[in-house]
Amino acid sequence: MAGVYEFEKQVDRLRRKLEELKSLGKHDPAVIEEIEKKFERKIEEFYRGLSAWDRVQLARHPNRPHSIDFIKAVFSDFVEFHGDRHCGDGKAIIAGFGTFEGESVCVIAQEKGRETREKIERNFGMPLPEDYRKALRVMKLAEKFKKPIITLVDTPGAFPGIEAEEHGQSEAIARNLLEMSKLKVPVVSVVIGEGGSGGALAISVANRILMFENSVYSVISPEGCAAILWQSQEKVEEAAEALKLTAEELLKLGIIDDVIPEPLEGAHRNWEETFENFRTYVGKHLKELKQLPPKELVEQRYKKFRSIGEFIG
Repeated sequence: MAGVYEFEKQVDRLRRKLEELKSLGKHDPAVIEEIEKKFERKIEEFYRGLSAWDRVQLARHPNRPHSIDFIKAVFSDFVEFHGDRHCGDGKAIIAGFGTFEGESVCVIAQEKGRETREKIERNFGMPLPEDYRKALRVMKLAEKFKKPIITLVDTPGAFPGIEAEEHGQSEAIARNLLEMSKLKVPVVSVVIGEGGSGGALAISVANRILMFENSVYSVISPEGCAAILWQSQEKVEEAAEALKLTAEELLKLGIIDDVIPEPLEGAHRNWEETFENFRTYVGKHLKELKQLPPKELVEQRYKKFRSIGEFIG
């Protein structure tokens, strides 16, 4: 698979040189094996040293698995629900019920779309108020039937257009924040790509927030931050560093609860391994949360979000 970004192209160049060396057949197999081991160590070091902006690019990688791919691979017997019972049926959020590791669960997932037609249909993963109201309707249904909720976050942010404002975008997001904080069932949110601003937060008021290793979660995109603070897109790398939007940084800050590892070079390199890691980590946290009574689930979620940004002098 050819690299899309400059740091991927650097790795591809090294890989091609290694393949050329092997094709010559002039070296002892033991020597080639040792070179391959050194190559793998070099790649591991290289990817551990990626900048925050590099992580943003990996989170947006065109070959990275989307929510719909996770639903097909990880959740069996999935049934999608449509409509917000208010004014429409948003396409940027998929909501329904499926089976995860033998248990019936509610799934709320943001979907960007892959091909041009699908991207337009999905509104490029930017939810409308109809999306959030549909998501909340299904989550309340899950609470009624005592089903755990798993949300998949992957959005650049809520849709900022006039139509969204006319339909009450801010109210819809605020309502989700309020109602999710009171849900009496376990809620696990997983940032699988981009977690942008209130558009992501509206489905991630959870007992546990997990992030994939190369995903990002932030109040604003690096491009938006650079435009506001420096009026220049040349500062996007600096903005990405300042935002502390990587999984590693957010775990240190206590904003997320765990980091799901990705295959070497990113989730797009090995979908199956990515899905298996999802099963392992989400299953672990869900099992722990299921031991808590409803009242304690609500209290734990409340304390979690109240403690974010807390200053201790």
